[in-house]
Amino acid sequence: MSKTVLITGGTGTIGRHLTQLLRQQGFQVSLLSRESKPVSGVTVYQWDIDKGHIDPKAIQTADHIIHLAGAGIADERWTDARKDKILTSRTQSTELLAQALAKNPHKVKSFIGSSGIGFYGSDTADRPLTETSQGGSDFLAQVVRAWERSEDLIAALGIRTVKLRTGVVLTMDGGALPKLAQPVRLGAGAPIGSGQQYISWIHIDDLCRMYLQALTDESWQGVYNAVAPNPATNESLTKAIASVLHRPMILPNIPGFVIKMMYGELAIAVTGGNYVLNKRIADETTFAYHYTDLTNALKNLLQ
Repeated sequence: MSKTVLITGGTGTIGRHLTQLLRQQGFQVSLLSRESKPVSGVTVYQWDIDKGHIDPKAIQTADHIIHLAGAGIADERWTDARKDKILTSRTQSTELLAQALAKNPHKVKSFIGSSGIGFYGSDTADRPLTETSQGGSDFLAQVVRAWERSEDLIAALGIRTVKLRTGVVLTMDGGALPKLAQPVRLGAGAPIGSGQQYISWIHIDDLCRMYLQALTDESWQGVYNAVAPNPATNESLTKAIASVLHRPMILPNIPGFVIKMMYGELAIAVTGGNYVLNKRIADETTFAYHYTDLTNALKNLLQ
């Protein structure tokens, strides 16, 4: 009998790609959703994080859990209410899963939790960062620290727990790449701020394959930086997009203060950067990337 993977946040960009990959690999997939809207080929169970409710059948039928749920970091300006939503949507949802696992009989063998490289801080310049590097102190770092602490509740139940600190995911189905590519297509692309801030990226296909290997390989445990081996600066990324699209780069950099005026505190997520290394992936696992070269990754997505 095929194993069942329960995914939270399964209707998001990563969740949709991952669902397709898992089904191709012979897994059954079920989703936890706030709505009962059917999704083709999968079983949908309901939960209400605010009310602390989760359908116990979701837990009882799962062999593995992949936890992707969380409010989008860059979807809206960071008002106090939005910042609270970004935090609580991650911690409360994980705590609810931990409570359900503690209360209900289950056969869950592994929990693969999403996390983020924001753990290290929003702007760490060109300092190389590995899984053992010290965490930052700004808003995103505080969110990720609390997020990972809530995932420790799962590990405390004796369930193998993996945390994938994910970088900038390159996909045309959402996230940063379509927003960067559109002005380039119109001949209005330009680096942001200094352009020298590093972007630690990963192709959506590699990320989903990483989740799959973390699920199936029991040697995976703890925190891993889910990034490609070669971070790129904002300027080199923008130029690579222009090259792949055969468009000119003629405009000067967009000043940081303009981004600040447009996005407020959220601007740090755009003008800042991290040079994050995939040390544990490279040294301790057999994972093989399909996309280690930025230009090849962009050609796959943009052409």
